[in-house]
Amino acid sequence: MNIVMLTNTYLPHVGGVARSVDAFTREYRRRGHNVMIVAPEFAEKIPEEKDVVRVPAIQNFNGSDFSVALPLSGELSHRLDVFEPDIIHSHHPFLLGMTALRIARSRELPLIFTHHTLYERYTHYVPADSDALKRFVIELATRYANLASMVFAPSESVADLLQARGVTSPIAVVPTGVQLSHYRDGDGLAARRQYGIPEDAFVVGHLGRLAAEKNLDFLAAAVLEFLQRNEHAHFLLVGSGPMQEQIRNLFEARGLGNRLHLTGTLQGEAQRDAYSAMDVFAFASTSETQGMVLTEAMAAGIPVVALDASGCREVVEDRINGRLVLKHGERDLIAALQWVLDQPEDVRAKLRVEALKTANRYSLENCASAALGHYQSLVHQHWPLDDSLYAQWMRLRNMIGAQWEIIEGVTGAASAALEQSHNVSNNDLS
Repeated sequence: MNIVMLTNTYLPHVGGVARSVDAFTREYRRRGHNVMIVAPEFAEKIPEEKDVVRVPAIQNFNGSDFSVALPLSGELSHRLDVFEPDIIHSHHPFLLGMTALRIARSRELPLIFTHHTLYERYTHYVPADSDALKRFVIELATRYANLASMVFAPSESVADLLQARGVTSPIAVVPTGVQLSHYRDGDGLAARRQYGIPEDAFVVGHLGRLAAEKNLDFLAAAVLEFLQRNEHAHFLLVGSGPMQEQIRNLFEARGLGNRLHLTGTLQGEAQRDAYSAMDVFAFASTSETQGMVLTEAMAAGIPVVALDASGCREVVEDRINGRLVLKHGERDLIAALQWVLDQPEDVRAKLRVEALKTANRYSLENCASAALGHYQSLVHQHWPLDDSLYAQWMRLRNMIGAQWEIIEGVTGAASAALEQSHNVSNNDLS
């Protein structure tokens, strides 16, 4: 098949969506499929990208490390004519997601939409953040999902949430799989030596973008208290982002800066070694649709302590491969970390074995097979295009219809959000 992926975030940006698109693309190509990626430009260029169409973008939007795609030129249409896609796969409901809808409608192709993100948790990157804006992005994503041929949900929790929000398009649960070989046989001892961590230390680890939506202020405070209670415990924090200095200052203010180890963003072997240096992986985000880093840590044989939230409860089995913290309080997270530390070595060995078993269920091979199966079922439901004058007219009509659907979806989402705000205001006054 010829598959087109449109995404607002892609390499070299480091984040869940970018990593998901890259992982699936590599696996699809390994199996002989062709994949074209349409993504924004980033300040850092990647030389000799294979079948990647970069579109102009605003860099470092509102002080973040995201790029915002600008309107497209005619180059993409030409590239698509040459590529002859069978499937259009959108990874966002706005910006390039709107472009994906236009392409799918004008070329009479099935549109897949992966609902990667709880978008209402990211509105703080927009200057006009408000409750109304949060309701707007929920409505927009829901209406966009209902324009797709099929929606991929990264977890059962997200599938249930989408149905509750009114998504009527078919929903398939397709997690982003983990490439198991990328996380096994890491040299944790070498990583400990590199970052100045004692060989016999108990290491709490975390990997991800260091940003507010990841609930890192909560996580840092809990781990800080855990370190104060356990003199031989250290915190290995892998990643970069706007909260890096805030976390560093917090630990230094409490006299524990020497037990916080900030590595910056790691890739490849360095990332594998960092995972292997951990004794437990701590995760406090409640904004995930799928905790990809949880399955990565488990692929390295590391048990996970995470808050009970979407994307986590499907992966973490309490006291089997880690701890699932039902109450979202600092003391509860600290107690779960302490439980792992206090277990005898044979119990911790069982936790590691079960973590590996869980990672196997989420292998990239299994997840890619599921996605390709859904692609194939949709391709068979559509007739191939022809070049007759009537067919060209119908495609133009479909493109105009897609533009109207976009306008209708945006205005409808705005109207619904404003109506909810009005109702909330009236209830507050009554």
